[in-house]
Amino acid sequence: MYKDEILEEIYKYREEYASSLNYDLKAIFNDLRKKQISRGRKVVKLPIKRRSNTSLDATQS
Repeated sequence: MYKDEILEEIYKYREEYASSLNYDLKAIFNDLRKKQISRGRKVVKLPIKRRSNTSLDATQS
């Protein structure tokens, strides 16, 4: 079976990172958010795209 060295390295880093925070998703989220803010880059928040139900209404007639 083919082993991708780059993916293996990513999986190893991800495992080490998660274990350093006891696999706590809140802690991981907070840590990533803190790193994101500390870099000073602007974060773009896009509006949620909502689908209209008009196409559903037309098929039910």
